[in-house]
Amino acid sequence: MTAVLEVAGLAHRYGDKQVLETVSFSLSEGEIGCLLGPSGCGKTTVLRLIAGFEPPTAGEIRLAGEVVSAPGYALVPERRAIGMVFQDYALFPHLTVAGNVGFGLSQLTRQARERRVQEMLATVGLAGRERAYPHELSGGQQQRVALARALAPRPRLLLLDEPFSNLDVDLREKLALEVREILKREGITALMVTHDQHEAFAMADVVGVMHEGRIQQWDTPYQLYHQPANRFVADFVGQGVLLEGVVLNDHQVEIELGVLNGAIPSECLGQGGCAACARGCRVEVLIRPDDILHDDESPVLAEVERKAFRGAEFLYTLKLPRGGRVLALVPSHHNHAIGEKIGIRLGIDHVVAFKA
Repeated sequence: MTAVLEVAGLAHRYGDKQVLETVSFSLSEGEIGCLLGPSGCGKTTVLRLIAGFEPPTAGEIRLAGEVVSAPGYALVPERRAIGMVFQDYALFPHLTVAGNVGFGLSQLTRQARERRVQEMLATVGLAGRERAYPHELSGGQQQRVALARALAPRPRLLLLDEPFSNLDVDLREKLALEVREILKREGITALMVTHDQHEAFAMADVVGVMHEGRIQQWDTPYQLYHQPANRFVADFVGQGVLLEGVVLNDHQVEIELGVLNGAIPSECLGQGGCAACARGCRVEVLIRPDDILHDDESPVLAEVERKAFRGAEFLYTLKLPRGGRVLALVPSHHNHAIGEKIGIRLGIDHVVAFKA
């Protein structure tokens, strides 16, 4: 499949501050990517470099095979055929919805422009609102107008900068799913940046988790959650705890709750590891809330230390007999009291472990 966007060895600095180091990834035609990470990790800088607002310190950016950014060179933004959706929508308050959506279509005839505006408003679910002004719309509707404006010129790449951060929490994930559906229907290649993993997982086909100017892992949401590449990804994506364990052999780890089968951390194996067979190497095993199953018949009892009601389920913090703690998601009709002991068992089908 054709690569629409290729980022190779990208690095950038502001004065003495290095903000990006060897960032590399690509997006195929129609693929939706996301850069996910905390504030200050460099994700917005990547977006700015792709948009052409400044040249990188090192590395290249290619659009459809054409180099558009390299050290000392940045093709001007208006020649990149890139659409942009900003965090604050950046709508023109004095223009109607139709005026905003048609703003970048000055090269078309009046009839063609009006036709494209109507197409875009229908696409984003705002047909009939062309005469409204931005202040007459809800936040979600304003974001749809911003999306329609960005898509109207038929860009080869769409960039979205924290597009849902100004919306209510309940609306963010819903709108992310709707925007994904629109982009897929239109066949648009897109890259979003966000600090919210729920938005990232709802929207993107592939996600790059960033930390300190580097992509720690570029993978599907499923793999990020179930097979994190390192401790940072394990901690940043989803919820979970690390339980102490001991390597029994090259495919088994023993933790307080039993013996697990799966891949052993590479640093425990071979030359430089604890031993040739890794036996006795101490590790920390990632346990997610969905790895712990409530089972009244289990001989293993854990004490309810904390509980958080989530509607359909409780998130319990459970204290194990030897002092370890795990999280468990339990259907909310199992309403256990603080201090109560409940039966649990493991539901893990693979090991995610890091050397202690």
